[in-house]
Amino acid sequence: MGVFDRDQADDVRHGARAVIALPEMNTGLRDTDARLEEASGLAAAIGLEVVDKLAFRLRQPKPATLFGSGQVEQIATAARMHEAELVVVDAALTPVQQQNLEKATEAKVIDRTGLILEIFGERAATAEGRLQVELAHLDYQAGRLVRSWTHLERQRGGFGFLGGPGETQIEADRRLIRDRMAKIRRELEQVRKTRGLHRARRERAPWPVVALVGYTNAGKSTLFNRMTGADVMAENLLFATLDPTMRQVSLPGLDKAILSDTVGFVSDLPTQLVAAFRATLEEVTAADLILHVRDIAHPDTEAQRADVLAVLAEIGVGPDAGTSAPILEVWNKLDALDPERRAFMQADAARDTNVVLISALNGEGVDELRRTVAERLLAGARVHSIELPAGDGSAIAWLHQHGEVLDQEMDGETLTIDVRLSPEEWARFQARQ
Repeated sequence: MGVFDRDQADDVRHGARAVIALPEMNTGLRDTDARLEEASGLAAAIGLEVVDKLAFRLRQPKPATLFGSGQVEQIATAARMHEAELVVVDAALTPVQQQNLEKATEAKVIDRTGLILEIFGERAATAEGRLQVELAHLDYQAGRLVRSWTHLERQRGGFGFLGGPGETQIEADRRLIRDRMAKIRRELEQVRKTRGLHRARRERAPWPVVALVGYTNAGKSTLFNRMTGADVMAENLLFATLDPTMRQVSLPGLDKAILSDTVGFVSDLPTQLVAAFRATLEEVTAADLILHVRDIAHPDTEAQRADVLAVLAEIGVGPDAGTSAPILEVWNKLDALDPERRAFMQADAARDTNVVLISALNGEGVDELRRTVAERLLAGARVHSIELPAGDGSAIAWLHQHGEVLDQEMDGETLTIDVRLSPEEWARFQARQ
């Protein structure tokens, strides 16, 4: 039952019965139930029906199968009992381990990396996103040439981890993978150059950029929609957002700012994806302010915070990475807390000037977040005394619109205006002259 034919592929992807197997190799910060729930969420994100969830404590990983022989038998029994076509191992498997587990369980086996790549393959909406996912998938598949891979000729929707041969059976050789990867890298380099030109154009404008980052399903897209009035997909679903979205946002004292929604991070994010999505995440590296949205109602919120900061550091963002963009923590899902926990979190946040408590769902605290974001962006604002011809109505109106006018005095045909402007707005005003 290890390989399915092409006609079964869609059934396997959507509605296939799956058993989750979680190897616990160290206790760490994470709760076992929460980890199983997240693995189930990843499976559900591509339409799998999770019929059983098993966790096993591993003293020593087995090179051949990862799990011990008794544990493998338990997984196989669960798969047979529930008539599951698929076993999802919530860890990274070597090609040998994957093959051996498929033989032992008589079911198709997919590891955490393959599952995340499959989700990204189905969800990536832009040409850039599809290229990035394909590059990551090729890197992953390079060590798994014993398995069929057909996506080089597939037009859309996943990469066939969960099915068998696709439209055309391609002989999987390393040279073909290497050539395709080189071509994709060239295309992505062109994307980076185009993105860089757009960013340079914004810097000349310049509008301050605020980037939302956070663990997947932390509520970034819900907050993005509430702050911008946009209609970005925001569901209780892991990786609902894959491609970056940018919209104008109105903030107190600022004429305009740009808010950027990004892909959610996840623990053990495949290294192939971190590298492949570097171009997308460059929007974060160029931001003036980063909002780290956290689900404070989640039992693993602290571990999720550590995961996000680790990925940010990997792309060169954060205090340890030398970036200048400050990070403001947004503690979301206040509405999901019971009264006792809510009071505790409010007291905790009150002691930290770098935290804002909100509910993106019902809007509680979002006005305060707007004010805080504006204050951070205007932190370097200075008061300028500007002399203008009294008849220069457009410049006068511009200063009133973009700055905080503190005083103005007329002397004959000259108007002196004292106005507080951010460094960006001051540069824009000078560019007008």
